[in-house]
Amino acid sequence: MKQLKSLIVCSICITAFALQSFAQGILPEVTIKAIRYKYLSAVGDKEASQPVKVAQRQVAEYDVKKAEFYEDDYDGYFVSFYIPEGKILATYDQDGKLLRTAEKFKNVMVPSVVRDAVAKRFPQWGITENVYLVNYNDGSGATKVYKLLLENGDKRLKVKTNEKGEFL
Repeated sequence: MKQLKSLIVCSICITAFALQSFAQGILPEVTIKAIRYKYLSAVGDKEASQPVKVAQRQVAEYDVKKAEFYEDDYDGYFVSFYIPEGKILATYDQDGKLLRTAEKFKNVMVPSVVRDAVAKRFPQWGITENVYLVNYNDGSGATKVYKLLLENGDKRLKVKTNEKGEFL
């Protein structure tokens, strides 16, 4: 009887340790990349569409020094990034510093602030097409403009707003 109790206790302990060892999975490898937070904070928008965020993150993480075309002799590099919704032309200096970007995205999600401003000023009109333009300059920050095509029946109207919904 004592042997049976000790056998049960031992089997419970072994099972508990075995289950605990199976529960410990191997975590994936984590890589840390240096990114340009100044750029991301200037162009970033909480309500920006996902494709825009992905493209801007690619620009921020890009290391021109690791590119196959990199040579120390050149002062700057123009690098283009393309996604189906748009493109970004970025300028980097010879040290890899991001100097400026010109960004253009078509028919991306418009922020609610802009949609609300359009609905308030142009009731009965709907946004049918849009172009989102971003110009970033290292010294002066970023400018963001939405060019919108509005329709009401057979009438069409083009308007521009900034990211705050103010009409330009």
